[in-house]
Amino acid sequence: MSITNIGKQLGHWGLIFGLCLAVAGLSGCRTSSPQGELAAPTGSDTPAPEPEVFRIGDSLKIVYSDLPQVTPEFAGKIKEDGTITLLLNKTFTAAGKTAGELEREIRAYYVPNYYKNLTVTVTPVESTRWYYVYGEVRAPNRQIYNSRITVLQAIASAGGFTDFAKKKKIKLTRVDGRTLIVNCPKAQENPSLDLEVYPGDKIYVPRRIW
Repeated sequence: MSITNIGKQLGHWGLIFGLCLAVAGLSGCRTSSPQGELAAPTGSDTPAPEPEVFRIGDSLKIVYSDLPQVTPEFAGKIKEDGTITLLLNKTFTAAGKTAGELEREIRAYYVPNYYKNLTVTVTPVESTRWYYVYGEVRAPNRQIYNSRITVLQAIASAGGFTDFAKKKKIKLTRVDGRTLIVNCPKAQENPSLDLEVYPGDKIYVPRRIW
């Protein structure tokens, strides 16, 4: 083969080889996953925090606006049954709901049945919540209410019973003044008898006579 023909052959294959390199270079610009698919943008794996819901004993302030007359705001606590009582003596369940959910529910009840316009603003009132344990316990005092707690757990938080405690007649006084009796030995055997304690409750352990 002459030198001229070899040059022509190399020129032809060189062109093909150059085109292959160009295609491979363009393909390499795409970032692939191990499976060969395009990698999707990665976001945060941290789930969004759940909205805070109200609980029994929480203090709320509810302001009404856009009414034809000035209406006093509501300021009070969520009752033991989880409810609050507002305008026209209407009761709403507040426990377990967010501020937005409660606002929408209140407005839907009053508009348009009672008012043409109404804006409701629900605001939790930040405050330290307490329950009280006194009488025949080793460390009688008020305790910070952080989460759900029962009578037995509350007594344990106060150091437990003294040697003179009358364990069958524990008095649990609610914020509304109602008094309930808890038999702690039976409550230990049957958890359904171990009543829940709410913010503001008072637990009194009496002293046995003998």
